[in-house]
Amino acid sequence: MNEIRNFCIIAHIDHGKSTIADRLLEYTKTIQITEGQMLDDMDLERERGITIKSHAIQMEYEYKGNKYILNLIDTPGHVDFSYEVSRSIAACEGALLIVDATQGVQAQTISNLYMALDHDLEIIPVINKIDMPSAMPEETEDEIVELLGCDKSEIIRASGKTGEGIPDILNAVVERIRPPKGDANAPLQALIFDSVFNSFRGIIAYFKIENGSISKGDKVKFFNTGMEYTADEIGVLKMDMIPRPKLTTGDVGYIISGIKESKEVKVGDTITHVNPSCETAISGFQEVKPMVFAGVYPIDPTEYENLRSSLEKLQLNDASLTFVPESSVALGFGFRCGFLGLLHMEIIQERLDREFNMDVITTVPNVSYKVFDKHGGEKEVHNPSGLPDLMLIDHIDEPYIRASIITVTTYIGPIMKLCLDKRGELIRQDYISGNRVELHFMIPLGEIVIDFYDKLKSISKGYASFDYTVDCFRPSKLAKLDILLNGEPVDALSTLTHQDNAVTLGRRMCEKLKELIPRQQFDIAIQAAIGSKIVARETIKCVRKDVTAKCYGGDVTRKRKLLEKQKRGKKRMKQIGNVEVPQKAFLAVLKLD
Repeated sequence: MNEIRNFCIIAHIDHGKSTIADRLLEYTKTIQITEGQMLDDMDLERERGITIKSHAIQMEYEYKGNKYILNLIDTPGHVDFSYEVSRSIAACEGALLIVDATQGVQAQTISNLYMALDHDLEIIPVINKIDMPSAMPEETEDEIVELLGCDKSEIIRASGKTGEGIPDILNAVVERIRPPKGDANAPLQALIFDSVFNSFRGIIAYFKIENGSISKGDKVKFFNTGMEYTADEIGVLKMDMIPRPKLTTGDVGYIISGIKESKEVKVGDTITHVNPSCETAISGFQEVKPMVFAGVYPIDPTEYENLRSSLEKLQLNDASLTFVPESSVALGFGFRCGFLGLLHMEIIQERLDREFNMDVITTVPNVSYKVFDKHGGEKEVHNPSGLPDLMLIDHIDEPYIRASIITVTTYIGPIMKLCLDKRGELIRQDYISGNRVELHFMIPLGEIVIDFYDKLKSISKGYASFDYTVDCFRPSKLAKLDILLNGEPVDALSTLTHQDNAVTLGRRMCEKLKELIPRQQFDIAIQAAIGSKIVARETIKCVRKDVTAKCYGGDVTRKRKLLEKQKRGKKRMKQIGNVEVPQKAFLAVLKLD
């Protein structure tokens, strides 16, 4: 056990975690690097240049004549995937905190660091990209010292590109990170920190052993679900899965036991032997709280069951996705899904398309509100169509977040304006070092859901980093905005918005839909309504055939007769005709600005 070190890599987006991981794997001769970011094995990760999943891999390293086993977990940096980071941290004893020398400490660096400190991890600070011409290692060192309170001598300077400093990182991992604690003779206790679905082998669970040991063929049980299995195969994770006959305390590995049902495996569950079994489950694993809710519907209604099984398989691999069935008048049967943010929602949509060939429609995203009725009852609403009658509502509470934005002083003005326009309140501002400042705001979560992050990046030219935590619920004046097509409400386009913004939002939605809905044989009225009051209207003119073309001269009543006949036909068509709303109309409503 003294030869094992479990550690993860945490950092802000684009600070070079995956590149450093590649260099560590190359230096320890674990794998031959054939292309960049070897651990990012999903096409989506390669295309976008981001890490979406945590990746565990085992390395062997010789230090002062002893052989050490290093279990490395590379984690995502985007705020939407912070749940992946929390799971990785729960399976480690130490963390490499990587900071980009050209950008310094950013918001996600701080939030991931606090998460690691809460779990009592040993932090090894590393400054990456010191070979860049624009690197500022001295200033970055000062920021890290201020953040961590460590000595400058403890900070390692490295470059993922040239490989400089990689041996120092490996030596620091062995010297500074403590070996796993645990009793090898106690009953088995192993924490499941991830799982994947394999269409041939069933569900594969990844675990870290806290106490005891496990051998191939053992009878095991999952503590929270109470299900019992046989360990058909166990092993360690390298680039592929390497089977082993036995794993002991401190090891990180995988188990295959022919599990078919995805609900039988829960991330954060404890694996133990059937006899003797451990008395308590491993604690300290937090439940995920979705921030953004959207309806996901199959384009073809017969695909409903396939969509359910696809979402279940995705949930195995991404435990932060939650979903419950719901139905809509306009779209039929589907699911109300909870996501950690808009990027997370986009990635799930892409993965459904690529990995499961599912064509889906996603409705306008919104957050959850607490609705209090006049009898003192309380109800949580994720969907505007779930709102009770307006006459029965006493007040509605909406979630507020505490946002931390780190930027250079040049952009304070535009960023403050953006936050205040989004109904934000400035709490305080702290000067970190030099010309960098951290702004703290309270902002309604519903205001940042759609386009806040993109706007923040564009007005600060990419120099602002953003992180948030949900803080509290506050009473708010909210209005339900309905969109009607020919007098019929389209529930998928309903939104809950602040009363001050409702009329302008309604007007803009009507204008946008007028551009996107194709013309029909009859007039289409697009209306925005708050309750029974219409606040905006646009009309899509019908496509007309010139029925009077064959009349040349003669009495005007001949033309009038033909036009009256056409008018009656249009009227009948309007009664029976229905309007299809194209998918791009749903998406365009998100990006109204």
